[in-house]
Amino acid sequence: MSEHIRTINGPHQGQPVVSHGAPIEEAEAVMLMVHGRGATAESILALADELDQPGFAYMAPQAADNEWYPNSLLALLDSNEPYLSSAITLLESVLMQLVGAGIENEKIMLLGFSQGACLVLEFASRFAQRYGGVVGLSGATIGPDGTIHDYGGSLEGTPVFLGCSDTDPHIPRASVEESAHLLEELGGNVTMRIYPNMGHTLNRDELDTVRKMMQVVLDTA
Repeated sequence: MSEHIRTINGPHQGQPVVSHGAPIEEAEAVMLMVHGRGATAESILALADELDQPGFAYMAPQAADNEWYPNSLLALLDSNEPYLSSAITLLESVLMQLVGAGIENEKIMLLGFSQGACLVLEFASRFAQRYGGVVGLSGATIGPDGTIHDYGGSLEGTPVFLGCSDTDPHIPRASVEESAHLLEELGGNVTMRIYPNMGHTLNRDELDTVRKMMQVVLDTA
């Protein structure tokens, strides 16, 4: 990631970032959590209690008007501007602040649900480097089928978990599979699980998997 955050005056700049868990200065690791369309930073942070991993700080930025970009994840990238670039830059800014506070990239996990998962996976593809983990729950990288994500970089073995239903009304299974392939090509250690008839939600297996990923990060702290 660049040492200099891009300057952009977009809809998400200046939005609050809500925190939970251990204070940053005392945290062994950090999870950056990204909420879905129509949701809030506080709602995604509610998962912190479910994950229950002492030693983690949780950070969640709030999208302007509760959505990161206006159109479908399958829409042309330009049709979601300037919102998408603004959202990407906001995540970049939060990560750079964490690194500036002394948190190593390997101790930072990225997690999103729904539109937040799409944003997290898109961010990880654009800023591929070693993270503590990348989790996309009911999401996929952004753009129509066949979109080229040739941004350079390598995930360097970062554990990546993709979980989604085979009947999700918003996230096509093919898009999840294409995202898994992309993230593998970028050097991610990808686990993908497609759950039958789950709909657009989370399940216990996904939370258990994320919890185990978090424990690995803590064990290497």
